[in-house]
Amino acid sequence: MESIDVLVVGAGPAGSTAAYRLASAGHRVVVVEEHPKVGEPVQCAGLVSRRVLDLAGAESFVRTSVRGAAVYGPGLGSTSFRAEAPRAYVIDRHGLDVYLADRAARSGAEYRTSTRFDHLLPTAPPDRIAVRLAHAEGTSTDLACRLVIGADGVASAVARAFRLRRPVEILPAFEAEIPNSPGDPEMVEVYLGRHISPGLFGWWIPDGAGGARVGVAVDADGTPARVYYERLRAHLARRFGTPLGSATAYLASGIPIGTLPKTYADRALLIGDAAAQVKPLSGGGIFTGMRCAEIAAQVAHGALARNDLGAGALAEYDRLWRAELGEEFQRALYLRRVFTRLNDADLDRVIEALKDAGSRATIVAFGDIDFPTHVVRELLRTSPSLVRLLPKALGAWVGGSAYRAPDLEPGPLRK
Repeated sequence: MESIDVLVVGAGPAGSTAAYRLASAGHRVVVVEEHPKVGEPVQCAGLVSRRVLDLAGAESFVRTSVRGAAVYGPGLGSTSFRAEAPRAYVIDRHGLDVYLADRAARSGAEYRTSTRFDHLLPTAPPDRIAVRLAHAEGTSTDLACRLVIGADGVASAVARAFRLRRPVEILPAFEAEIPNSPGDPEMVEVYLGRHISPGLFGWWIPDGAGGARVGVAVDADGTPARVYYERLRAHLARRFGTPLGSATAYLASGIPIGTLPKTYADRALLIGDAAAQVKPLSGGGIFTGMRCAEIAAQVAHGALARNDLGAGALAEYDRLWRAELGEEFQRALYLRRVFTRLNDADLDRVIEALKDAGSRATIVAFGDIDFPTHVVRELLRTSPSLVRLLPKALGAWVGGSAYRAPDLEPGPLRK
């Protein structure tokens, strides 16, 4: 049986970041990817902050930058802001995945595609855990490793194997690439409303080549996400005054919402979507996944050096990433609960309240796609009309400094 130090399951940004850090530290790392090619199929809309470029150490995969956003309510009333400098970057997500995998491979990590984690084996060599890997052609390989890192997405097989609880909510998402689309190439557009995007929002993102990425992420209410996407297309046709062109590619995925109680076990860590390390207000997870992967690699390196890979030692990873990102996640989850209780009339009123110059200036000054609760809190502090539209519990959150946002009163969602 082949023996290695670390098995990383999944070759997305989180998995390749962890592989790069651990291989650079001298550990023998194998990365398995179930698809034939790294980066295919594309897994997200690819709108990121400067932090992602800094973590990657490159910009070759950037297609264009955006300076602001327009947010549309169900009635197509809108508010917008535009900054002088770029506030986010539209990337070639396939290109990012390939770049990060190449960086890890050049540092010594070994990549095996068309290979997936299948299950744990009951017996293993001393100081190792044994796993079975399944290959696309129907064969399998057994591997002994000191540590398994699950970076295998929302349906993580590693999480199931180590009996780590799954996210409390998974939002279906559907996106299309439109090669020719009207719209401001320096602005992102966000669409709210229960008819087109219940549970999150729809988006129009310029692709840097005259087209756009158009999609929705929605509640898992039994209606296919593609149905909501088609409604968004009709919405956009009214907004632009002309129908969108035909799509050249489609993307269907799931977005995990809600933190896991544990992201570690004996000889195992979860990172990225497998750990539900996704921003609850936007569904984005590239920055958070890569940053948590760096923390995981740091803890894993120390544990490997001490040859102490039990849950007690690896719990430090859970503590560290929650110390850095946990408060933002908890506040964002609370605000998401508020958001899902708003009906379309409420949403239109919120958009109207955000139209004044002071609110738009606040968004420009405090807006941050990785830490969106900062600007929300500032808006609530400076806009009494906005606070009046939202539950009273928000007042306690805005006025206090407690780590945890207050609970909402129980009650049904407002349709």
